[in-house]
Amino acid sequence: MPQEPPTRSTLRAKGQVTLPIEVRKALHVEPGDEVEFELTDQGVVMRGLKLIPAGQAWFWTAEWQAGEREADEQAARGEGKVYDSAEAMFADLGI
Repeated sequence: MPQEPPTRSTLRAKGQVTLPIEVRKALHVEPGDEVEFELTDQGVVMRGLKLIPAGQAWFWTAEWQAGEREADEQAARGEGKVYDSAEAMFADLGI
């Protein structure tokens, strides 16, 4: 597979650079998102960052995400039940 040519941008006053669209897509960033830079022996690594509201941080804990992956795997195997109403679900749970 041929390698894509490098993407370029021009450094402007105050150190500003416009990220080319293909770079923004690769980083999964949109206006208002942050980017992070890490200096390594091989060069600079750039990562896109999404800010998470404090009230939603629980969802992104390692424990919760492990549960989400487990639920996705169970659903992919066709496991689980579908209820027509919340009342039917609570009745099945004995609540």
